[in-house]
Amino acid sequence: MSTPILKVSHLYFSYGNQKVLDDVSLSLEEGEFLGIVGPNGSGKSTLMKMILGLMRPQQGEIDLFGSSIAHFRERSRIGYVSQKANSFNLGFPATVREIVASGLTGKLGLFKRYKKSDWRRVDEVMEQVELSHLANRNIGKLSGGQQQRAFIARALVGNPELLILDEPTVGVDAKSTTQFYELVRFLHQNQGLSVIMVTHDIGVISSYVDRVACLNKRLFFHGEAAEFQRRQKEILSAAYDYDIQLVEHHHH
Repeated sequence: MSTPILKVSHLYFSYGNQKVLDDVSLSLEEGEFLGIVGPNGSGKSTLMKMILGLMRPQQGEIDLFGSSIAHFRERSRIGYVSQKANSFNLGFPATVREIVASGLTGKLGLFKRYKKSDWRRVDEVMEQVELSHLANRNIGKLSGGQQQRAFIARALVGNPELLILDEPTVGVDAKSTTQFYELVRFLHQNQGLSVIMVTHDIGVISSYVDRVACLNKRLFFHGEAAEFQRRQKEILSAAYDYDIQLVEHHHH
């Protein structure tokens, strides 16, 4: 079996006496789409920060592309879209094209000049996310859904192998959310991207992902999406610590 792209082994983290992650282990195979669900304050964002190398676990190991995260230097292999992306400063004086191009700085290094081939790549990803017609529009003039597409393009422009999305549809309307999920599914299926998406949208996520991890400080489930759907009520009742009446969300 090939080495997983991501291997998280026995992570522990606390703020003072408050446990945030308690013996969390999970993995992501190449070309896989993993959805991570759980209540607010369940440690999902802390886990993402650790995978991105922004925080260190107090105990446990993280391996990325077969290397310990302590020695991992190839950051351009990972594209990241945070939940803060769509609360962008509306007055920020940058066009969509400039925002997308800024995703190349990790690969080029700060202050390197963009070449024609770089701009071709920028235009290519803008076409993929269907934003070419808005290339010269100020980023602040876009709707929440369009801004999210711009930030996905920014994450993709450096040709990453792993895309990490942290609550990417917060504050985006239902129609744009569905279009966003469809776009991510397209990128995953047609470009072989490995994807991790943290989301609150439990009713929808299991119809897009291959596997689901349900986290509330510890893992309550990590397995196939079909099994998660089958056992959803039981898993969520345990993870959220109360009896859940599931409301089906069907995005059309």
